[in-house]
Amino acid sequence: MNTPTLFRRIGLGALALALVGTIAYVVLNAGPLAPIRVTAHTVQEGRLTPAIFGIGTVEARRSWMVGPTVAGRVLRVQVDVGDTVKAGQLLAEMDPVDLDQRLSALDAALARATSTQSAAQAQVADATARRDLAAINLKRNQDLATQNFISSGALESRFQEKTSADAALQAAQANLAGTGQDLVRQKAERAALAQQRGNVRLLAPADGIVTSRDAEAGSTVVAGQPVLRLVDPDSLWIKLRVDQGRSGGLAPGLNASIVLRSQPHTPLTGHVARLDLMADSVTEERIAQVAFTPPPAGGRVTAAVGEMAEVTLQLPQTGTALLVPNASIQRQQGQTTVWRLEDGKPVSVPVRLGASSLDGQVQVLEGLKAGDAIVVYSQKALAPNARVKVVDALVKAQSQGGTP
Repeated sequence: MNTPTLFRRIGLGALALALVGTIAYVVLNAGPLAPIRVTAHTVQEGRLTPAIFGIGTVEARRSWMVGPTVAGRVLRVQVDVGDTVKAGQLLAEMDPVDLDQRLSALDAALARATSTQSAAQAQVADATARRDLAAINLKRNQDLATQNFISSGALESRFQEKTSADAALQAAQANLAGTGQDLVRQKAERAALAQQRGNVRLLAPADGIVTSRDAEAGSTVVAGQPVLRLVDPDSLWIKLRVDQGRSGGLAPGLNASIVLRSQPHTPLTGHVARLDLMADSVTEERIAQVAFTPPPAGGRVTAAVGEMAEVTLQLPQTGTALLVPNASIQRQQGQTTVWRLEDGKPVSVPVRLGASSLDGQVQVLEGLKAGDAIVVYSQKALAPNARVKVVDALVKAQSQGGTP
């Protein structure tokens, strides 16, 4: 074999070896056998300031639906949406139909009942006078009868006159009582009709703002159907919904930071005014009412009823405990675990968690110790003792991390 052929074969062999080495390097470092890139975190002790976050809607604690007590037609509406009204102010009026005429008829009936009562009083006075006269005549005839100046028949006639006078007086008194009762009935009927006439005038039950105008003049509404809706602007609060799984520590009196959708750069303060005992079993949420804290200047909170709001409730600071990032928490086979790095290999470790904060920190009560290295994000799903490579950050966006 000549020298050029030998050199050629040696060069091809070296090239083949380099190619095989390159392929092996690529397979072991960038191919399917390459180590999984992960980001790690060292477990440290610290304190948490837990918080509860939820979404709610602005509502009014005191609101009113103003409408008629009987079916009828709207005659006129005096106010519009956004108007400020005072207690007792006329807001709208229903068509009284024949109520005025019926009131006039009852007034006439009352006048007649009064006249009838006056006549009955006169009859009582006349019957009383006749009874008194019959009593005097009876007494005189009894004196004469004892002296035998008149017969027994004449005395009996005077007794009969006295009895008739007593009966006439009783009848007159009963008639007077009947006219009095009739007068009371007429007055009650008139008062009831006057109340009905007053009910056609829809008055403001309290100071407030008109939020809805549900009927116009000429519309026919049924009993209880609102014509106008009012709210007390000083009674606005937020109906807050919180996931039941994150509602631990939710209680009345907690301070709140409120951000209205219409005022995203102006956070407001408030507090939990009431915690409903009934939770929503469909959405699995607890419901709380968060009241606004009055501004220092005594101004009024400007918010629309039904507006969305983001509420953050501050809980008391916890004691010193181990803290890990929320992204490192995994759910595996019904257990809460983290991947701990032991000799550069990931090992699944069960943990028991405590409180969490909105900045992504979670308390670990059991399962880890200070100084442990755990996996936060991984390039793909991990397996026990898999080959991993710790990096500062994952270049690709498909990083996989646990969720709490």
